Amino acid sequence: MKLIMAVVQDKDSNRLSDALVENDFRATKLASTGGFLKAGNTTFMIGTEDKNVEKVLTIIKDNCKSREQLVAPISPMGGNADSYVPYPVEVQVGGATVFVLPVEQFEKF
Repeated sequence: MKLIMAVVQDKDSNRLSDALVENDFRATKLASTGGFLKAGNTTFMIGTEDKNVEKVLTIIKDNCKSREQLVAPISPMGGNADSYVPYPVEVQVGGATVFVLPVEQFEKF
């Protein structure tokens, strides 16, 4: 058994959740925040048998696409402002960061 943890952008969250349900996978969603952009993410925790890992990864890949987005940098608070760039910069957002972990024991009460 494996635990798949997928961190996805909030914009992709509902689409991924619907796709997982359509394919009979259960997931727990947790609100999370990215460290770089300070933007909202959703972390999915999906427990599944080893044989289903590739199918879940395909569903995640198909529903979480990366894209370019302009973001306004956060101004430094009390830090060195020499490197502060006061205009929006284009960054790549979206996609998914996925961890596949072995599960030693699973209990459901």
